[in-house]
Amino acid sequence: MMDNILLLLMAAFPLMGSPGPATLSLAGIGSAYGFRRGLRYMSGIVLGTVVVLLMIAAGITAVVLTKPLLLVALSSLAGIYILYLAFRIATAPVVKDAKCFGSAPAFLPGFTLAVINPKAFAAIGAVYSSHTIVIDNLAADTGWKLLLLSLVILIFSIIWLTFGAAFAKFLRDPVIGRATNIIFATMLVLSVGALWLGR
Repeated sequence: MMDNILLLLMAAFPLMGSPGPATLSLAGIGSAYGFRRGLRYMSGIVLGTVVVLLMIAAGITAVVLTKPLLLVALSSLAGIYILYLAFRIATAPVVKDAKCFGSAPAFLPGFTLAVINPKAFAAIGAVYSSHTIVIDNLAADTGWKLLLLSLVILIFSIIWLTFGAAFAKFLRDPVIGRATNIIFATMLVLSVGALWLGR
């Protein structure tokens, strides 16, 4: 069983931890608002991504994938929402005093992005469906995969928020701070474009 766990984690880490809308938005929020102010947003990302994981485990996403119009509608909604978040990151205030930070996106924006994030469905779906932890015991296999992949989601959310926040203290200069916010926002938009082009 340990070999199966290691194989799942080896697949999950690069697929689920790589840059995408949720991870890049966490880095952008961390950079623009700092780690502590990004925690509510991060909790939304984590819980929303776990909901995606549960939908995949329950087979709901398989139904969605058979409805092309629904898939296009969800992808379009995701794109519009990600553009909005990119705008929020790009226009976040650059201040010299951390106490002056503007209002950071909270739980609901993070949760919404996670639930409509195309990369989450693709990456988690690929890992979940292609690995078996416990052979001949569906309940145990499902339980292990839910636990392990939820931990991966939490770990990478913390890593990406921390990564962005590590830049925050160096970004008090208005020009550098604004440029960094715009770079993170641009990468977020490009990550969505890459997903759409890959469809």
